[in-house]
Amino acid sequence: MVSFFTTDGDLLVPEKHAVSRWAPTQLGGTGVCGLLARQLETHCPAGFVPARMTADLFRPVLNAPIEVRSEIVREGKRITVADATIVQEGEVRTRATAVFLTTGSEPPGQVWSAPSDLPVPEQILSPDGAPGLFKSGDRDWSHDVAANQNADRKISWHSLPPLVAGEPISPFQRAAFLGDTTNHVCHWGSDGAGYINTDMTLTLSRLPIGHEIGLRADNTIAAAGISIGTATLYDRTGPVGTCVVTALSNAHRQIDFTARR
Repeated sequence: MVSFFTTDGDLLVPEKHAVSRWAPTQLGGTGVCGLLARQLETHCPAGFVPARMTADLFRPVLNAPIEVRSEIVREGKRITVADATIVQEGEVRTRATAVFLTTGSEPPGQVWSAPSDLPVPEQILSPDGAPGLFKSGDRDWSHDVAANQNADRKISWHSLPPLVAGEPISPFQRAAFLGDTTNHVCHWGSDGAGYINTDMTLTLSRLPIGHEIGLRADNTIAAAGISIGTATLYDRTGPVGTCVVTALSNAHRQIDFTARR
């Protein structure tokens, strides 16, 4: 079965699906964020939700075996905080923090929230993983990546294979993996993708239900080569949380999704 990583003792070894489109010597941020979530969720107490995860992607993670380390920073009755790092060749390549919050009853009263317009495809993707579906503006869902290279608003829909071979992918791992694709749905334009994200912040009010997750671009704000992309993460039952990325112009390595990989 397809996976993004295999294990070699305490190390994680990348498979071809984890490799970045930016450079074959590096890993994509999706798998990196998934691995960080995999390590961080080992510190999630029973009855808590991983309400926020922030990954700082300040160095490329190499296409080489990975060591993931973590520690608890704060453990309380209503909040637990944990840190994780990815280490290669004795050097920290990226880091992440997770905030776990206990669940409880809703406070009284009503508050404003934006109306949800979160389309889901009729097609059910395989729970074992399947190619993603994409939607541009009012167009229909399609597996055809090239047909979605335009300036319209992007929505994507995914079912992921296991992150690590031999392990079922957890709801938090799914969410963190796809949180990094916020850069894709927000910065994929008529000429491809020209921004590379330097971080990813995922916020969750609950864990996603089921094996399918959607991501809808909400806004992109760009100036002088720096862009902020925001998106809504959702499943077939409704919104789950939000994702935010900060990105730098990487135009000299622009990715044209109409070209064969």
